[in-house]
Amino acid sequence: MLSAKNLFQEILDDDESFRLFCSIAASGESQGGWENGRIAALVPESQRALAPRITRHGADEDKHGRIFNALLKKRGLTPAEVPGDTDYTMLLERHGIGLAHARLGREEPLTERDIITYLAHSRVTEQRASEQMRLLRKYFADHPDLGRAVKMISNDEDNHLAYCHEELLRFAAAGHGRTIQRILRECALAEIGVYRDVSLAVMDHMGRILGWSRARAAVLAAGIHAVYAYERAVGWRRMVSLAPPERRDALGGPAVPAPEFA
Repeated sequence: MLSAKNLFQEILDDDESFRLFCSIAASGESQGGWENGRIAALVPESQRALAPRITRHGADEDKHGRIFNALLKKRGLTPAEVPGDTDYTMLLERHGIGLAHARLGREEPLTERDIITYLAHSRVTEQRASEQMRLLRKYFADHPDLGRAVKMISNDEDNHLAYCHEELLRFAAAGHGRTIQRILRECALAEIGVYRDVSLAVMDHMGRILGWSRARAAVLAAGIHAVYAYERAVGWRRMVSLAPPERRDALGGPAVPAPEFA
């Protein structure tokens, strides 16, 4: 039977597909770590109190990248080259979402509007990350190799999402509500398109590695397109709502180390 759990299990059981899966994940997390580190360094004076939280966010992302690389090493595998069509972070940038790497590479302080853009972009992408990790946690929390990693990363992603809600609500209370909602909507609609394209690309690469039949590949592609159709119609709304999180000041302390992985 074709199910999300069986699909993930098949990918995890094969060395080459597992290698690609972890490499894509590690690359994305490492890029996120760099971005947050640069944003923390360039925060405007009016928002300097945010810098430690942004730094914590980046440290978590770096840690996740190390965890995925450590999982590869544990199986005696080396990182694979990440295909360009699976690079979620860079594809979002090409769609004008978030702060461009070229902007972050300059030694020019960000503006308050830049910080709002960063938080709105993170609110959307952390929603996706939180949902994906909860799915993996549901199926693999007790897995002997993946269990601890999945639970740790899932908890971190939930913290990141809570932090985005809290900070965006603070900016909304300061009079930026309309700007926040406009940027959130733009980010969400772009993200669901990029997520569809990346999902199709990942499944194409996995299918070739695992020798999937054309029929199976077609079923998976149809499922991805169905998810996109739902998200384009109504599902995007979950990515733009803001509510006080249950986890308050979720990034108020230092990053939790992961010595068992890295």
